[in-house]
Amino acid sequence: MRRGRKGNQASEIVDSQKAVFERAARLLAAKPRSIAELRERLLENRKADERIVETVIARLSEYGYLDDEKFAFSYASLKVKQRPMGRRRLERDLKLKKVTSGVASEALDLVYQENSEEQLIQQAIEKRIRLRGKPTDRLEAKKLFDHLLRRGFGFELVSEKIRALLKDTD
Repeated sequence: MRRGRKGNQASEIVDSQKAVFERAARLLAAKPRSIAELRERLLENRKADERIVETVIARLSEYGYLDDEKFAFSYASLKVKQRPMGRRRLERDLKLKKVTSGVASEALDLVYQENSEEQLIQQAIEKRIRLRGKPTDRLEAKKLFDHLLRRGFGFELVSEKIRALLKDTD
């Protein structure tokens, strides 16, 4: 029995959709991703057109495998647990992961309710002091200051903590 042209097209679409779905599953198995990040990766493949990718993303969202709110919260809370860092750093990281700013902001609010930036900067300072000792001069204090800024803590908070630390050593 021969298939008509429409039958071949339908079969090709189903095969293509299956291939895109399997690729999406492999990508998500490797590491969690935001919806936009997954969409970008799936569209890199020349077999995948936008309609098929959107269908696959909708199905994965329906199954609960894609959820930007959960992704942003789990990503941010894991990062904070691994290494104390400030809100600015995590905002930037989530932006690079293609999470919308509203979703990122909500997730960060939740993360920083659990662990305040005050606590986290204190942990970062204590760890740095354990590894390198207390700053004894201006240059070492500047290095600590720069380190804390790179970790994403706000300028005012870092300034306050470094001043307090230097006052204690005097």
